[in-house]
Amino acid sequence: MSLPLYEFHCPDCGSFDAGFTMAAVPDATGCPQCAGSSRRRVGGGAFVRPGSAAARLIDATKRTASEPAVVGAPAGRSNAPVTRNPLHRKLPRP
Repeated sequence: MSLPLYEFHCPDCGSFDAGFTMAAVPDATGCPQCAGSSRRRVGGGAFVRPGSAAARLIDATKRTASEPAVVGAPAGRSNAPVTRNPLHRKLPRP
């Protein structure tokens, strides 16, 4: 089971994420680089597990902002059969 991630900010080293249970998340924790006191930033926790379907969807969505899919050709007409019956012209079109 993965823990929700919370963002903390060290005045010397910058921001980092740490996982805690919701009941035990502290207001401050030690920085993993310098062991200095780091305060928790206000924000929502990250509940998405790496490699999950939700994480892949989020990554793909972010990627399309800078790397849009390339289209090889414009969309063609549908492969619906063409009819020559004049009565079909009176039918409502979708």
